Amino acid sequence: MAHLLPYPLLSLAILIMWLLLNQSVSPGQVVFGSLLALGGAWGMTTLGQETPRIRRPLTILWLGVIVFVDIVRSNIAVAKIIFRPGSRRGTPGFMAVKLDMRNPYGLAALAIVITSTPGTIWTNFSSASGILLIHVLDLQDEAEWVDTIKNRYERRLMEIFE
Repeated sequence: MAHLLPYPLLSLAILIMWLLLNQSVSPGQVVFGSLLALGGAWGMTTLGQETPRIRRPLTILWLGVIVFVDIVRSNIAVAKIIFRPGSRRGTPGFMAVKLDMRNPYGLAALAIVITSTPGTIWTNFSSASGILLIHVLDLQDEAEWVDTIKNRYERRLMEIFE
């Protein structure tokens, strides 16, 4: 079964995304989406990545809730910066965060979380040193950002993947 469907969660995610994007669950869309999902999973096997081992699946749900709340809060904060009267429009800046996580799936998930949160973007990661460089739209308290990334995101991703 593993040869036929090497990455079942990836295949399921691709199928669901296809159906959502097409806003249809017609038989044709399900068949075509299934073929895309199988092709995507087989394509992943050519990359030579090992299948991720998810150690604490319930932590994924909790992390999803945290990320959702942070995205909503960040949207509100960015809107305040954009629509704020006066000359002060935030204090943009780059900051470095030393990460302990080395799992490529955890790092990819962290990149998605940071980049999907308005006002922040993942700019560089050095695998040799473990230093992550991010850009923040309103960098007022660097220690608070480090705490958020390390304790809210990285710690939970390490529970899931390492």
